[in-house]
Parts: sequence; C-alpha cells; structure tokens
Amino acid sequence: MDYPAGSAQITQQINKIILVSPDSQTLLSRLAQAIGEFFRIDTCLVVALPKKAAITKIGLWHADDYLNPECNRQAQLLVDSILKDDWVDAKPLVIRNLKTSTSDKVLGYFQNVLSARALIKTYSRFQSAVNGMIILGRKQPYKWTRPEKELLATVSESVAIAISQIQLNQQVFAAERYQNLFKHLSMEIGSNRPLPEILHQTIKATARALQADRGLLLLLKNTTTQPRIIPSQKLLEKEVRVICDWWEESDCDCVQLNSSFSKPINQSFCLSDCSLSQQAFRDAPEPIIIAIEQDASDLNLASQSSPIFAWEMMPTGVIFPLVESHQHGQQEFNVLGFLVFQHCQHHSWHADEFDCLKWTSTQLSGIITHHQNLQQVQLLVEERTAQLQQSLEFQEHLYEKTCQQIDQLKELNQLKEDFMSSMSHELRTPLTTMSLAIRMLRQAQLNPERRQQYLEILEQQCNREIDLINDLLSLQHLEADASQIQLQTIDLMLLIERLAKSFQQQWAAKGLILSVESPTSSLMLETNHDSLSRILLELLTNAGKYCHRDTTVKLEVNCQLQKSVNQVIVTLTNLGSGISPADLPYIFDKFRRGEGATQGAVQGTGLGLTLVKCLVKQLNGTIATSESPTQDPEIFYTSFTLTLPQFQD
Repeated sequence: MDYPAGSAQITQQINKIILVSPDSQTLLSRLAQAIGEFFRIDTCLVVALPKKAAITKIGLWHADDYLNPECNRQAQLLVDSILKDDWVDAKPLVIRNLKTSTSDKVLGYFQNVLSARALIKTYSRFQSAVNGMIILGRKQPYKWTRPEKELLATVSESVAIAISQIQLNQQVFAAERYQNLFKHLSMEIGSNRPLPEILHQTIKATARALQADRGLLLLLKNTTTQPRIIPSQKLLEKEVRVICDWWEESDCDCVQLNSSFSKPINQSFCLSDCSLSQQAFRDAPEPIIIAIEQDASDLNLASQSSPIFAWEMMPTGVIFPLVESHQHGQQEFNVLGFLVFQHCQHHSWHADEFDCLKWTSTQLSGIITHHQNLQQVQLLVEERTAQLQQSLEFQEHLYEKTCQQIDQLKELNQLKEDFMSSMSHELRTPLTTMSLAIRMLRQAQLNPERRQQYLEILEQQCNREIDLINDLLSLQHLEADASQIQLQTIDLMLLIERLAKSFQQQWAAKGLILSVESPTSSLMLETNHDSLSRILLELLTNAGKYCHRDTTVKLEVNCQLQKSVNQVIVTLTNLGSGISPADLPYIFDKFRRGEGATQGAVQGTGLGLTLVKCLVKQLNGTIATSESPTQDPEIFYTSFTLTLPQFQD
C-alpha cells in the first residue's frame, strides 16, 4: 500500500464524511467503517471523549457485520473503564497478542467486546487536548508496522477535527435544549393548567433536554416543616409517592422493555424501605449520581432500592432533591421530593447538566410549595367560609326564633287583651246586675213579689259568675292533670235526647230547631259521662249562639269501622255567618274569639271550645271544624265533627 497516497485518500474521505453526516452518531459510525475498511482490519472503535455539554459517544464497526445492541453496550462499558485512566497524557498502545500481554488490566474487555487479539490504540488531539480515541483490532495475532502506526497518527488528526465538530455541535445543541427548556418551564409556570399536567410536562421537557431515557418525579407525603435530619422512627413514617414517570420512545433495548414494565404512577413506598432514597434524603440538597456500573455496584442498588427505579434496565442516573428553604442564609429546609433521571447507556454527568437540574428543581420546588400553600389557604378559606356560613345560619335561625317569639308575644298580648276584654264584660255585667239587685232589696217599701224577682236575678247572676270560674278551674285542671278518667258504658242516644229537650226550650225564643239523625235509637258507648255531656253541651251552646234565627241545628250520629276499631262520629251543623278563614286554624285556642263573636257582642269567655278540645283528647278522640258555602255568600254551614272510639282499649 502506498501510505502517502493512502493518507491523502483517508483524509479526504473523513472530510467528506464530516460534511455529509446528519448527526454525531452517524458520523462516528461512518468514521469507524471508513478507517476499518481502509486499514483492512477486523474491527474499529472510534470514541468521542466527554467534554462540557457533551456525553461520551462511540462508533463501532466490525468487518463481518455481526453488530448487535449488546456489542454497543459492552463497547460503552469498555470506554467507561478506559476513561478511569488518566487519558490526558496517554500515549499510543500497541498489542501484538492480547493473551500474552499484561500491559493493561482493562484490555481484558477487548477480546470479548472487539473480538480482537491484536490491537492498536491512539488518542486524537485537538489544540493539544485529547478529545477522542481510536482502537483498531485484528482477530489473530499481528505485528503492527511502523507505517501503519504513522498512518494511524495522521488519521487521528482528521478524526480529532471531526470529534471537535461533534463536541461543538453537542455544546450548541445542549445550550439550545437548555434554553428551550427554560422557556418551556417559564410558560408552564405562568399557565393556568392543573398542577399534574405542569409537573408531567416539566419532567418530560427536562428529560429530553438532558437526553435521558426516563424521568421520575417523587414527592414525600405530608411534607410539613421538618429538619434535614430526623429521628429514624419518624423516617419510617415518611411515604414516597410516584407523581410522574416518563419514558423516551427509542430503539434502545432497555426502553423497549418499558412495554413489559408497569409504570408505577400513584404507587408509593416507605422511605425506610429504600436505602437509596434515605441517603438522598439525608444528603439533600446534594444529588446522588450513578454514572457507571461500579457506582451502582457500590450503592448495592439491586437489593437496597425500590423496584420502582428499575436499575437493571436503567444502569446510570441521578437523584436530585427538591428542597424548600425556610429562610435565606439558613441551613434548615424541607425535602419535598426527588427528581430522578436515568439512562439506558452509561452516562457521565457534567456541571452544566447539574446547573440545569438545579434550576429545574428550584422552579419545581417553587411550584409545588406554592400549590401546597394555596391548598392550605383554600382549606383555611373553606373552613372559615363554613364557619361563617354556620354563623350566618345560626344568626338567621336566631332571627327567625326571635321573630317567632315576638309574634308569639304579640299574639299572647292580643289574647291577653281579648281575655281581659271578655272577662271584664263577663264579670262586670253579672256584678253590675247583682249590685243593682242588692240596692233594690235594701228598699223598705219593696213588696214581696219584687223582692222575690230581685232575689232570682241575684241568684242567676251569681250562678253565671260561678260557671265562669268553674270553667277556668276545669280547664286548668285538664291541662295540668293527665290522670286517667273513669269510664262507663252509656247510651249516647239517651244522653242526646235529654240535652235536646233542654235546648229546644232554650232556643224557642230564637226560633231554632234541633234535628237529631241516627241510624239506630240506641248506641252504647264506653266513655266518661260527665266529659261527654260537657262536650255536647258546649257544642250545642256554641251552635245556638252563632246560628241565624229561625234555622235548624242538625245533629248526626254515625258508627263506622276504621282501622279495626269501631268509631262513633257525631256531627253538629248550624247555619250562620261562619268562621273567617283567618280564625279557623285557631278556633280551639284559649281565649280565642272570632271577629263575629266580638262584633256581634256574643256572650262568652273564649274558653268553651278550648275546654271541648281538652275533654275530647282526654277521651282519646278527635274534633275538627269545617265550613261549607251556601247560595248566599254571607251565610255558611259550620260543622263540628267529633270522633270517639266506641270501646276504649
């Protein structure tokens, strides 16, 4: 091979690859293929070493095209192991046969990863700084010639330019990603979207800006004010809840396993059950970094962390605490939760990525704290509103009660005035007549006939006063004493017949007729004779007072079976001016007299129907009042319906 001509040829080919490659990964793969084919070797590995705002990228080529994702993963492990050495001043390495070489313990990877026994390694330098690495390999032992070494050194200069271009593009792309992330988060924070959507979009945008394959947001439940170091028993009570779990859609094998991995949204675990979370809690605000496989092994992630992290699928990552400072300049703060970003491939974390994470965590902490404070304020407002509502309801209820009491007082005052007016009339009228009769009896010249007349008047008015006082005493006794009454079996029709004869004589002057209707001439009833007599007496007296002259008072008696009990129904109907609708609901109230009674100067105290109501209740019966119109709008049928059990239980 003509190496000078060959040098120009490979240099020109590398320059062309740099110009036409659409992305850094394609560029590295094409460089590895072009160099491998040019040197006619079995395998070639080109590595772009990490730099600020960049991640380690590799291009791996095999002559027999047997590459698979596992080869790329193993090659990445090889690169990470080599990077542990001090590669800044590294010199080229030439190995004729790996089985007989002990120059480097790391080279044990080469035979498995690169399927090579002979290899040559050199570093590319750009502006005197190492920025990449080239490894050539052959399957069989081979003695590398000086021209091959010199040509590889020449090729490394062109590769260094290509890698510098990759690193520059990565820096530009990373800066653009971070800038877009900051704009996106600023828009999300200023939006009115629900908090879960903002958190999900923030995790998604941050993971993509960091080129992570997975993003997790974990929040501590009940994150009240707490010191950074808390007692172990309190630590056991801390619950970690998964708020967001985002996966990148790619061809990476571990991400494809996402379809078989159940996303742990809204799942939770105790902080005490995961040593990694405990360490992240205690180390806050410093992050925990798992950059290479050795870090994961040192932390014993497989056995001492929650399965939610799935480290076997995502071997590298970072756990960044979300903290809320209490006061500026003080070391005490709240740990709100954790940001977790993971990579399928091994990843080296850089300062600019941590700056991005720190800014994101600060914004998220502010959003979460603001939301929690807003929730507390809303709860407080709801609590105060509920208390105010209860107070208003209580005041409204108190106002209604006060109004009711005022109305009752007004009503009682009116009743008192009506009672005093009635009592004044009912007491003074007999007393005035009695006083006049007494003065007349004192006259010496009074003849015996006149004297006898005045004595009868005096006796009549005295009896009237006695009846009034007896009514008051009877009513008081009925209201105060609930003792059982004495029952006896009486003939209701016989009782009505006796009362009818008495009232026919009393009503003769007014032209009233009492009509009694009953399906039978005898009706036995178990009741109290005196109470029933008083009820019928008061009802007949009331009918005689308010019915029009020359009309008929109708008394109907019926017996019917209702609810397995024989009932006696007595209905007394008279024709008169009726009871006004306003007075009808209160007709049985004490001292209550309707407008017709007061305007018509009908004698009475307003106690008769109240006494009837109490006596009916004592006999386990009911009484009701109803009005029926006639053709004359000024005249009504007024009915009192008395219902009594025929035989008491």
